[in-house]
Amino acid sequence: MTSGERGRLGRFADAVRGGARAARDKARELRDEFRTSDEPERALVAPLLSGQELRYVGLAPVRAPENHRAGSQLADRMADEMAEALDPRALFGLLNIVNPVVWVDAVMTPVRLAAGVLLLPGKAAALAVGLPEEAPPQSGPPHQPVQREPLPLTEEQEAFRALFRLSRYRPLADQLAEIAYRRRYVFSGDLATLAGSLLLFLERYSGTPLAVTDTHLHLLRMGRRPDEGRPDRRQPRVLWSVHRSRVLRVDSERGTAGLVQFPSTIFFDDGSWIRIVNPALRDDQSRFLTAIRELPGQRPTP
Repeated sequence: MTSGERGRLGRFADAVRGGARAARDKARELRDEFRTSDEPERALVAPLLSGQELRYVGLAPVRAPENHRAGSQLADRMADEMAEALDPRALFGLLNIVNPVVWVDAVMTPVRLAAGVLLLPGKAAALAVGLPEEAPPQSGPPHQPVQREPLPLTEEQEAFRALFRLSRYRPLADQLAEIAYRRRYVFSGDLATLAGSLLLFLERYSGTPLAVTDTHLHLLRMGRRPDEGRPDRRQPRVLWSVHRSRVLRVDSERGTAGLVQFPSTIFFDDGSWIRIVNPALRDDQSRFLTAIRELPGQRPTP
């Protein structure tokens, strides 16, 4: 083979490689465009929200952050150690809970309203389907006897317990107090509020994106979008809803480049608030900010 022929062959190979790279880049661009579009989710969710104008469906699950206000957490480490060393009911004093029985019913009240269910066992079981039940404890703290038989609950309390996957072998008040105290820096601190009811769902369910309509803010149970080419068998459910009139403001912050955490703080008309983060792309955050444009609040600078 002459040098000229080798040169032409090399240029041909370069052209083939260049074409392959261009095709691969175009395919990636189209895939990214598909991935960042919310049309598949909107098609699934719209039938659930009859009579509402669907403005946004999140592409990733929201959650309450773990380490917000870490400095304040260090400041009351002594209280944490005391709560862990004593009977769990010591938490009631730290949370200013006077009557645990009344408080449990108060916690259930905003769940009744925001979840859109009457906490009937059938509806709670439908929402909690596929979630494992906690096994009977084999040991416990020295000051607390092991309870191997389920505690007696009313029908509505049992539905509430199943809905949030709480143990049937420990008092509901103890378990709720532990959640409220452990998460006290990411919400206003009282589970008997709209923010508290949202926190419970975020604490117990994964794969829960937000949806925004012209009238409501919803939390969905839907799961992640399947890989391209696979059938989409998701069956979304509405876990939690609140009318937009009860949302006073939403303060949002901008994340960094790429797939990032976009923090927002939602304030409700009952005085409660909750800080959430959404791992998403910038165009997904932009859609969310557009959907809540009528609500007051801070918005990230361009």
